[in-house]
This record gives sequence, structure tokens and C-alpha cells, in this order.
Amino acid sequence: MNMTIHGEPDARLVAALAHAESSVRLRAALSAGTLGDSRLVEILIERCAAEPDFFVRDMLTWALCRLPAGVTVPRLIAELASETAQARSQALHTLSKIGDRDAWPAVSDLLHDVHDDVALSAWRAAVVLVPAGAESALAADLTAALGRGDQPVRLGLSRALAALGEAATPALDAAANHPDPRVRAHAQTTERLRGDPDSGFEADLELAQRVSVTGSGT
Repeated sequence: MNMTIHGEPDARLVAALAHAESSVRLRAALSAGTLGDSRLVEILIERCAAEPDFFVRDMLTWALCRLPAGVTVPRLIAELASETAQARSQALHTLSKIGDRDAWPAVSDLLHDVHDDVALSAWRAAVVLVPAGAESALAADLTAALGRGDQPVRLGLSRALAALGEAATPALDAAANHPDPRVRAHAQTTERLRGDPDSGFEADLELAQRVSVTGSGT
């Protein structure tokens, strides 16, 4: 794999990555990953920030994962300071796939990003990159977001907490007694999800919210 970043990458490939047709962009991202040319790192990261198609973004992430971490990780960490929410979110996603724990401090700074998509990506990345021994502290930080967002956001947070295993138990136990009924309900539903990953999250959450507010499931 080419470790150099000098010179200009293939102009036709760069143009194809920005083509109007998503199918052309998808093939170009696949070609970029297959080629493994480190000179493409800036172009690929820039495309991640602007690409509207989910499948193309996922292929761009794959292409970045094919490059040396020493080239991609510092640039992706820098991207976490972008003013563009999609740029931050996709950089977090890519860092989680690379799995380099050097990114942990920057990732942990975005756990409470104002944009739900960014925070969700940060939660997913955090459980992958958290240093050994810091899982309980991460769980405590994550439980501060219980009750946030719509159903997909709440489910994403619950899955992140569930992935931390027993390290999340003290924080969830405390959250189960929180004065806010939404937080209590989310904590209780997360506990059920930990015990049964295939449980009906939305129905469980609705029931837990009714119980937290009224003291009854009816």
C-alpha cells in the first residue's frame, strides 16, 4: 500500500467521486479503497462531509480504513472540529471502524454534541475506543443523555450502554431513580435491553414511561 502523500491523485478518480450519479460515486469510492493511495485521504474525507448517499458514505469509510492509520487518524481527529455536523459524524464513524485509541480524547469530547446524529456516532465510537478501566466513567457520562432525542437516538444510547456490560450497572441503577420520568423510563428500558437484546425496545420504553409517570402500566 502506498504510504506517500506527495503529488496529485488520479484526476479521473477524483472527478468520479464528485459525479452527479450516486452509482458512479459508489464505484469510485470502491476503486479508491482498492487502490489504497494515501494521496486520496483529503479527497475522501472531504467527500464524507458532503456525500448525501448513505451507501456511498459507507464505501468512503471503507476506503479510508484501507489506508494507513498513521495517515488517516490524525486527519479524522482534526475533522471532529468541523462546523459541519455530517463531517463530524462520519469522521466518528470511520474512527470507530479503524479502532485506533489515539482518537479517544477527541471522541469523548463529542458525547454531548448538540446534533443527535453526531452524538449517536460518538456513543458508538466511544464504546469501541474507550480505554481499559474507563468503562464505568464512560457509562456515567452516557447516562447523562438518557431521555434525549427520538426513538432511534434513545435506542442507540441504550445499545451503547448495553455494550459496556456490567460497567454500566451503577450508572443505570442511579438513573433508574432520577427525578425525570423520561430518564427513569429510558434507564429501565436499557436494563431490559441488556438482558434481552431482541426485546421490543419501543413498546418497552412506552410502558416504562407510563409507569414512571403514573405508577401504573395502564
